[in-house]
Amino acid sequence: MQASSLAKRLKRCVAVTEWPWWRLPPLFRWYVATPPVVALVVIAVAAARTDWRADDLAKFFLLVCCGVISVASTPRIAYTSGSGVTRDFTTVWALPVAILLPPVYAALAPIAFVAVIQLWVHRGVLYRRVFTAASISLSCVAISLVFRLFPASFAGGFVGSGTHAFTWIVAVVACEFLGGRLQHFMIVGAVKMSNPAVRVWRLELNREALQALFVEIDLAVLITLAVALSPALVLLALPTVLLVRRFLVHPLLVAQSRVDSKTGLLNISTWETEAEAELSRSIRTRSPLALALVDIDHFKLVNDTYGHLVGDRVLKAVADALISHLRDYDRAGRFGGEEFVLLLAQANEDDACRIAERLRGHVAGMTVPIDDRPDAPRVQLTISIGVTAMERDTRRELIDLIAAADSALYHAKQNGRNKVGVATAKRNTGPDAQFDGHHVGLVQVDSTGPSLRPAKSL
Repeated sequence: MQASSLAKRLKRCVAVTEWPWWRLPPLFRWYVATPPVVALVVIAVAAARTDWRADDLAKFFLLVCCGVISVASTPRIAYTSGSGVTRDFTTVWALPVAILLPPVYAALAPIAFVAVIQLWVHRGVLYRRVFTAASISLSCVAISLVFRLFPASFAGGFVGSGTHAFTWIVAVVACEFLGGRLQHFMIVGAVKMSNPAVRVWRLELNREALQALFVEIDLAVLITLAVALSPALVLLALPTVLLVRRFLVHPLLVAQSRVDSKTGLLNISTWETEAEAELSRSIRTRSPLALALVDIDHFKLVNDTYGHLVGDRVLKAVADALISHLRDYDRAGRFGGEEFVLLLAQANEDDACRIAERLRGHVAGMTVPIDDRPDAPRVQLTISIGVTAMERDTRRELIDLIAAADSALYHAKQNGRNKVGVATAKRNTGPDAQFDGHHVGLVQVDSTGPSLRPAKSL
């Protein structure tokens, strides 16, 4: 069995026409392929023009070994959290190579780092890894070439002392920023072409991402300075990098504890905490709020027919649909099994019905492939949704809203599924306007938008 599995993997590697790269859209395909080709040409030209020296090779070997230890000890969560651009501190070790050694070394070092990540840390999609290695390699070559454009009085191969030491560090920082932006734009271009809906600024312009970027640049410059003074100092820098990287992984662990691993939505405990806070704010500001329960119709049949892995694909597809149709300040969570729960801030009953009906129609038009093959069979989906709302100047407990939405969801499923049910609250006439029950009915769409069918009282 092992031999057969190995033979199949080798066959897939040799069979060029079966590479996943060919399944990309044409423009994206060539965008991904261009940096590796350019990087190979640059390496060949740089190697031909390099005066290979023993001390350069020793320094390169020392820095690559430290970099390999650093990236190999990167927790796997850094690549699987989906929280944004992964920072494995490869540039911390690539920058001193680019500044202190000829350009060919700058081109080769990132390839070694990314190869270690792919083979021992986290096995990602191969063409993405190759693109990443090439983009870092080209940015490091750019850093190396730009640094050598500075006059020796400003930078040069030696740190010097006094004013020269200061200008040398300024030159290193400027080159690091330039190379980092070059690699950043190449990666962002690939991300946007693969998924135009991704908001890259949201992934990078947050406190944790900016803090990690600053620390990474700071460590890269300090290590470059240390190696320029004495290569032996790099042995003191390695434990510092490992310690700082563990500190920066902590926010990822916190974020992972808040979300459901299969869908990427908030887990139920986190959703309840945030929903309670939003409900309190809504009561305090006398603003409307709505809640919806979403259930995938006949989900057990999907699991029984195609298996639980396809069931997980269906869950993720519906979760992605929820995220794409909700506003930034709404809260979506996985309620359990094939059920999801939505808190719709600043939404009255009509608003919530429109959102729910739009979501129901979108999912009804979706199909989910059972695997990654282009011609894979696809699963048709429908969902049922139960909606309830808390209007202005009213009070309601979260558990009561969930119970009302659950009644509406049950009504929708009992009336044929692939429908939106609504539980309309009845309020008393007292000064506190407390709820004392609800009507349940179905949402019906016409040319003027959602309307309610005559409802029966529960």
